[in-house]
Amino acid sequence: MKLYSKAQLVKGVAFGILAGVLVTLIAMRPHKDDSSSKDDAVAETVSEFDGQISTVEKSDGHQTAAESIEKKAILTSASSGVAYTQDEAQNISVYEKCNEAVVNITTQVMGVNWFLEPIVQDGGSGSGSIIDKRGYVVTNVHVISNASKITISLSDGSSYEGVVVGQDTESDIAVLKFSPEKNVNLKTIDFGNSDSLKVGQKVIAIGNPFALERTMTTGIISGLGRPIQESKNVIIRNMIQTDAAINPGNSGGPLLDTQGRMVGINTMIMSSSGSSAGVGFAVPVSTARRVVNDLLQYGKVNRGIIKIAPVQMTSSIARYAGLKISSGILISSVAKGSGAERAGLKGGTKSVQYGSRFNSTTINLGGDIITAIDSISVRTYADYTSALEAKRPGDTVTVTVYRDGDYKKIKVSLDSADSSTSSDSYRTNL
Repeated sequence: MKLYSKAQLVKGVAFGILAGVLVTLIAMRPHKDDSSSKDDAVAETVSEFDGQISTVEKSDGHQTAAESIEKKAILTSASSGVAYTQDEAQNISVYEKCNEAVVNITTQVMGVNWFLEPIVQDGGSGSGSIIDKRGYVVTNVHVISNASKITISLSDGSSYEGVVVGQDTESDIAVLKFSPEKNVNLKTIDFGNSDSLKVGQKVIAIGNPFALERTMTTGIISGLGRPIQESKNVIIRNMIQTDAAINPGNSGGPLLDTQGRMVGINTMIMSSSGSSAGVGFAVPVSTARRVVNDLLQYGKVNRGIIKIAPVQMTSSIARYAGLKISSGILISSVAKGSGAERAGLKGGTKSVQYGSRFNSTTINLGGDIITAIDSISVRTYADYTSALEAKRPGDTVTVTVYRDGDYKKIKVSLDSADSSTSSDSYRTNL
C-alpha cells in the first residue's frame, strides 16, 4: 500500500476539482451543427397566385423529401397564419370571389281564398347570378313562374323588386333586372366556357338551398350532353350532370369552375325524395350566353322555326288514319310562302275533329310525319322543339318525314317567328 502525506492529499483533491470544472466548461461550449446551418439557408414562401407554392431552393439546388411533401400538402395564409390544403384554398378563393354575386330570389303569386277572392300568397324561392353591374340577373324560368311580384335579396341584406326582362321556356333561362342605388358597387360573375368541360373536372355550386343563403357545395362533372325532359313539352339538351349537392332553392344559381367562372346554371335534380341524391343538372353556359344575349337585345330568343301546324302523333290517330307509325309530328298544315312550303313539306288534306266531345280541335290528316331533324330522332313534341332550340332563322336543317309508306329527307330553310305568319298561330299540341 502506498502512503501519502497530508499535503499530498490536499494537492490531489484540489487537482481533481479543477479538472472536473474544466471538463464541465468544455462540455457547455456551444456546438454548431453543419447540417443544421445548411438547412437554415432554405426559406419557404407561399404565393397565392394560381394557388401555387413557390420554394426558395438550397444553394446546391436540391430540396429534401420532407420539404417536397410539405410543398404539395399545405398553403399558409399570410394574413391569418392558418394552414389550408391546396383544395381548401381553391374553394375559399372561389367562394370569396363569387358569393356576393349570388342573389336570393323569392316570389309572390296570386291565389284565391275560401270566398274565391284574389289574394297574394308566397310563391317559391331560388337563386340567381348578377351578370352586369347595372343589376341584370340570370336565373331559371321555373323560379319565377306565375310570379306577381319578384324580390331579389343581396348578400348585404338589401332587397329590391325585380322585373322580368325576358324568359325562354325552351332553355328554362330568364333574365331579371333590379335597380341598385348609384353608390352600390355590385359584384358580378363572368361567363366561362362549357364547350371544353371534361367529365371528372371539379365544379362548385353556390345557391340558397332551403333558404340557407349562399351555400357552397363542391363536386365533379359526372356527365355531359344529357338530354333531360323538364316538362311535357320541353326537353333541354346538352345538360351538364354533376354530383355537387343541389337542393330545392339552388335552381338558377351558378355552377362554377375552379377559376370562379360560370359554366352552367343549376336547374334540376333527379331524386325520389326531392332532395339531393348526387344527380343534378345544369344548363350549359354556351346555351345561356346565346339565350341571355337575345333576351337582353330582343326580350325573347330569335330562334329559327319550321312554319307548320304540328300535331303529336298518337296510336288513336294512327289507327284512324291507317298509318303504320304512331310517333312523330304530323304536319296538319304548312304556312304559305314559308321555307317549309318552298322545301316541299306537305300538310294534311282531310279535316277531322280530334279530342273529347267538349274539348275537340280540327286537324288535317294525310300530311307528312316528321320523324327526325338532322341527327335528332323526333318522337314527341318535346323532341321537335328541342331539335330546333339552338337554330337561327336562315339555318338549313335536314327533316326526315314519313310519306306514303316511305321515308324522305328534305332540306328546309328555317323562318323567323317575327315574320308575318308565326308557327305559334298554327300550333296544335295534343
